[in-house]
Amino acid sequence: MPTLEERVQRLEDESAIKVLKARYCAACDADYDPDGIADLFVEAGVWDGGFMGRFEGREAIRTHFATVSDVMGFAIHHVTNPLIEVTGDRADGQWYLWQPCTQTRRRDDSKRGIWLAARYQETYQRTSEGWRFEDMVIHPRFFAPYEGGWAETMFVAGGPRDE
Repeated sequence: MPTLEERVQRLEDESAIKVLKARYCAACDADYDPDGIADLFVEAGVWDGGFMGRFEGREAIRTHFATVSDVMGFAIHHVTNPLIEVTGDRADGQWYLWQPCTQTRRRDDSKRGIWLAARYQETYQRTSEGWRFEDMVIHPRFFAPYEGGWAETMFVAGGPRDE
């Protein structure tokens, strides 16, 4: 059975990882702040958004997010149901995402409301700056237009980058 000290440490680590996730969501909802997002990853971190692309390394993540607000002009990241398993200086986590957002179409600069639902699968690493993302994989469940929603269209053709 874990000692009281070990149990308290696990709770503190889980809490710190929840704060890390909240900071990620806040940076995304602040026009996808590329510096704010990239700084939450370890140097060799991976952000894998499925149809939104895969980026390896802090600088590649920063470069990617520097242009996301051009095609995703508004987003509110609601994350729920965290499952976090801490093992020493590493941890695994899972979250659900519910995200209303506004997609800007490249062809004609028009905008449309989109619903995004996904599951995050993540690994974390304790660093000298605190907990950081090592690997974040987003498993989209749907990316659907506001009108008609996911019942009519589970995925908008090609995702946000093809518009």
